[in-house]
Amino acid sequence: MDSQRDTTDQFLPRFDAAGLVTAIVTEAATGTLLMVAHMNAEAIALTRATGQAHFWSRSRGALWRKGETSGNGLMLAEMRVDCDQDALLLRVTPAGPACHTGRRSCFYRRVEADGRLTFLNDDAQD
Repeated sequence: MDSQRDTTDQFLPRFDAAGLVTAIVTEAATGTLLMVAHMNAEAIALTRATGQAHFWSRSRGALWRKGETSGNGLMLAEMRVDCDQDALLLRVTPAGPACHTGRRSCFYRRVEADGRLTFLNDDAQD
């Protein structure tokens, strides 16, 4: 345990070996879990500077701003950090669906006991 990070009032993100922290994204108004992504130092800095959520794409190896192609950006309402500063919570105001599938949230399926997935109808966007 890193007691300095646990007790300091300084933002000292603890990046993993790839230079990333996990970012949990929720809708500020409702608390709905929208997505989970990763951020590097540059994504954090851009998010703080612009108020628009930026992330690091592990699959593309590139920085990206949520909504740069879809228009469904995420305006930052608040950024929080967990106790040991290795995960972030972004509370946002979405400009549209957060998921690339057009759904409000990326978490639109429930895993059943037998391993099947049940699609949750209440999360679909028109």
